[in-house]
Amino acid sequence: MRRLLRVNPADDYLIRLALKHGLLQHEKLSDFFHVDARTTEAIPAVVTSGLARQLVAQGVLNGPALARAVAAEFELPFVELSGKSVPNEVLASLPRNFVTKYQVFPFGWTDAGLQVAVADPLDLELMDSLAHVAGRPVTTWVAAELDIREAIARCYDQPAHLIDPGAAVETNPGWEEAMREPVEGKEADAPIIKMVHDIILGAVHQRASDIHLEPLERRFRIRYRIDGVLAEASAPAKRHQLAIISRLKIMANISIAEKRVPQDGRVQIALAGRTLDFRVSSLPTIHGESIVMRILDQSQLKLGLPELGFDGEDRVQMENLIASPDGMVLVTGPTGSGKTTTLYSCLHHLNQTDRKIITVEDPVEYQLTGVNQVPVRAEIGMTVATALRAMLRQAPNIVMVGEIRDRETADMAINAALTGHFVLSTLHTNDAAGAIARLTDIGVKPFLVAAALRASLAQRLVRRICPHCKRAHQPAPREIAALGLSAAQVSGAQFAHGAGCSACHGTGYRGRLGIFEIFLVNDHLRDLVYGNASAAQLRQRARTDGMRTLREDGIRKVLAGHTTIAEVASVTIGDID
Repeated sequence: MRRLLRVNPADDYLIRLALKHGLLQHEKLSDFFHVDARTTEAIPAVVTSGLARQLVAQGVLNGPALARAVAAEFELPFVELSGKSVPNEVLASLPRNFVTKYQVFPFGWTDAGLQVAVADPLDLELMDSLAHVAGRPVTTWVAAELDIREAIARCYDQPAHLIDPGAAVETNPGWEEAMREPVEGKEADAPIIKMVHDIILGAVHQRASDIHLEPLERRFRIRYRIDGVLAEASAPAKRHQLAIISRLKIMANISIAEKRVPQDGRVQIALAGRTLDFRVSSLPTIHGESIVMRILDQSQLKLGLPELGFDGEDRVQMENLIASPDGMVLVTGPTGSGKTTTLYSCLHHLNQTDRKIITVEDPVEYQLTGVNQVPVRAEIGMTVATALRAMLRQAPNIVMVGEIRDRETADMAINAALTGHFVLSTLHTNDAAGAIARLTDIGVKPFLVAAALRASLAQRLVRRICPHCKRAHQPAPREIAALGLSAAQVSGAQFAHGAGCSACHGTGYRGRLGIFEIFLVNDHLRDLVYGNASAAQLRQRARTDGMRTLREDGIRKVLAGHTTIAEVASVTIGDID
């Protein structure tokens, strides 16, 4: 059956090019398409357009012949890739995900730089990005699109090819050792790749939780967040900014062509026996794209309650709470206070073969073996509430909701807790008692909160004194007064501080631990919640029943020599007695 399509000016240029080089006859063309007779200027055409693919698929055009015509028209060299053998070091110059996405193929070296075959030499933005991604000069050759696809499948998928930089960063356990070796020969010609690897390795070696790459007006700043505090790292020259950002975006599988809107991606690294997930976020600024890489260390999920900072009575209370067959436990605190780590550690403790655990998260930060994890995808209607509703039909024992943000999610979580499920979730509130006020503020009935909630846990993170340079220390009287310590407490204290050493990079701190406030909902508090009491009233009653505040738990850890007065004072500044 004859199919007629109206041709736009760009495709009109493509057809004229094919006619000019004798690749297409008017009779064949009219069998398939109606060509607009209007005269159009010769404008750059995307030769990998849908029209070109249709003509090749229908046998009207020969793909290699069209590529030769394009090369001749723009005075570019043509390359036939069929059967061409390409060294691994050449393939390693461009990562697998990049060549697949943009249909380009590196096939050789010359004095002028890396030789790359492209299907569309008129994509000027791609041509500009090639040199940045490769980290060296590039010369472009034209090849048929089908030839490029076949060459990628043939060369990049061979078992011997293990040095694709994109794959190495994601899966090669020996990457760290390889980066310690001296760089010689052709690898020395890839400074951008090495710069990016050095930035990541530096962050891992310094135990950073985030890498911040920030374009400023006159320089390119790199900072690591170590134990919750930003510290500036050695940064490359401003001229390398675009190349480094492009390289990171390629690794995270996000578009290097899009620079106007925020984007998110992920990179996974197997490093020294550990799996590290990097969550990558790009944000356009006036001086370029700012990149933040959140380092998600899977090993942190296996921390026990003592390693998190629970000790003594707090540990016993928490173990009893998460052993509950039903009800809800909430973890509260600001962003960066360790709520997610606490939840995952609880799930790791509960993850047994006789229990079914389902989580709904936005996004799924860590992957837990044996746990059913559901990602939120609001764009297709998979909201937290929708996922929760479906999850309950899966008969789980334990449900974890990443965060309760609205009434619908809160209602579903409360209903799950009241129908025989144990529910863990987080809320953004300043203290433990505030969780109840937050739930009632978003519309949950007080009697439902009173019936479902077993406890809420407020937490903060303080830096732990470095064990390598820990020294006995007598704080100044003003520091003691700032925390309201009594003479009896001071007399038996084991005050300490870190003198600063290479292990802690001179900060005196290494690692962090939590300080906690556990609000147990007993019968007295349940009656107050049912009566819609204020957060202040709830807090006062909990204090009467023996609840220890964040500051009081912090003071205990200061007196035991785990952290310093300055740390506790800085994170409990709003703590109410």
